[in-house]
Amino acid sequence: MNFTRWSARLPGTQRRAAARTDTAVSPDRRSDGSVPAARVEQLTEEAPPVPAVDDLPVRDVLDRVPALVALVYGPEHRLAYVNDAYVAAFGMRDLGERAREALRELDEPGLFPLLDQVQRSGRPRTLKSRKAPDGRSYTFTCTPVTERDKGSGDRGVLVFATDVTDHAEAAARLRASERRQRETAVTLQRSLLPQELEEPDDLRVAATYHPGGTEAAVGGDWYDVITLGGGRTALVIGDVMGRGVRAAAVMGQLRTAVRAYARLDLPPHEVLQLLDGLATEIDANQIATCVYAIHDPNEGRLVYASAGHLPILVRDENGTVQRADEPTGPPLGTGGWVHTSGSISLTPGSTAVLYTDGLVERRDEDLDEGIAALERALSGATGTPQVICDRLVRSAGVTPDHDDDVAVLVLQHPARTGADAELFRNAALELLGGVEAAPRARAFASGVLTSWRFPTDLHDLGVLATSELVANSLQHGSPPMRLRLRRTDRRLIIEVTDGDDHLPRRRRAEPGDESGRGIAIVATIATNWGSRRTPGGGKAVWCEFVLPKP
Repeated sequence: MNFTRWSARLPGTQRRAAARTDTAVSPDRRSDGSVPAARVEQLTEEAPPVPAVDDLPVRDVLDRVPALVALVYGPEHRLAYVNDAYVAAFGMRDLGERAREALRELDEPGLFPLLDQVQRSGRPRTLKSRKAPDGRSYTFTCTPVTERDKGSGDRGVLVFATDVTDHAEAAARLRASERRQRETAVTLQRSLLPQELEEPDDLRVAATYHPGGTEAAVGGDWYDVITLGGGRTALVIGDVMGRGVRAAAVMGQLRTAVRAYARLDLPPHEVLQLLDGLATEIDANQIATCVYAIHDPNEGRLVYASAGHLPILVRDENGTVQRADEPTGPPLGTGGWVHTSGSISLTPGSTAVLYTDGLVERRDEDLDEGIAALERALSGATGTPQVICDRLVRSAGVTPDHDDDVAVLVLQHPARTGADAELFRNAALELLGGVEAAPRARAFASGVLTSWRFPTDLHDLGVLATSELVANSLQHGSPPMRLRLRRTDRRLIIEVTDGDDHLPRRRRAEPGDESGRGIAIVATIATNWGSRRTPGGGKAVWCEFVLPKP
């Protein structure tokens, strides 16, 4: 094969050669009045002639190119030329052979289909950073070339391979570093989330978390379930703006603070008020959204406060979905806002969903459309909380390469019937002031505990705790007063409410003191006890006993 007939006609060669020729011989430039004629003649005589590109020794040029060059021709891609760099990399090749036999090393990078495509289309194509059998990485550019004075049937393809091994290895190291950073961030994120959710007596709960995308920077989504005692449960979900380890660390601090504030048994809006100040102290530039809710089985409602978070969705037993839109305050960390609490019905048979924006927010649609789609998915979702979690995530199209974190918390207030309903009972007595209140309360508690078939020792402890709590309310509280007894499948709860908001505290009574022993006795005999202020003014003091396992 005569290589001279198959010299590469690089793009722009003819235009550049013509441009140089026109510049050198243009009569207009020689007669330009702004340049002396003698000077023009002098330059013309001393300037060496500019050779055309076609006159350069192409073979010598390509042999000195450090990149790998091969030329194939015809429909079978027969080998016409390989340069010295190609020979040094893969050894000698027989000219005239088909490329599939002569250049087998091009099969692994997938170059043969590309040769056919380039020859058919007449357009250059590039494969970036493909690994060859020699272990090095190359970027292959295939350019169509045509033999002089021949038709398109003799079209060839020039293969130009640039060694990019250093760049490929650097990119691989960068990807590995980003992967390790992502794994670290995800591990930190998951370690800060609850490993096991607490299991309230009256609710069934499940949660799921999906880190977003494949990039190193995960978000700051979190959730938690906190049993407050007295049958009440706090539920929280939040989202720290931003991504990466910093967002996860802020999330961990906020979640720890929420658990601490929850132990104070404060109303939801007061908890958010405390969190708002803490978020400003942690990082004034870091903003987080959060919704904090409390479920009281005696009230049948979910009392909540929201700091810029998405609305809670509640599905009743008939499949109707209600959205808790109000009230909503600004995100945590903005400061200067007084949050307020709202409530939404959560009757037996209802399901509530708390979620972060990754579940419903999409770049190509309005946020309200995403929430409406979630409402439709929830209206038809049945089964356990975990099943509902999975269905909602699937319906939202969340995949492993989703571009944002997703956290979902589902809680159900089951409607109990039959033998299961027998394990959940309530009894209440309005207490009227006077000396007869305490005996009436003891008699009421004794009768209720007997009807619930508690063992004798638990019956006696329950009556004693009732007597002490009622006596404390009669002495230090004010009307109206109420005694409430509640049993679940796991515990007995005794609660006394009155109209005074002064919370009792346990103190050590001296031998000569005539009072101050009631709360100490309750704390000693009960599994747990506590007190809180009630929304309408006043307080509730409660204690609970863990039931013996059957």
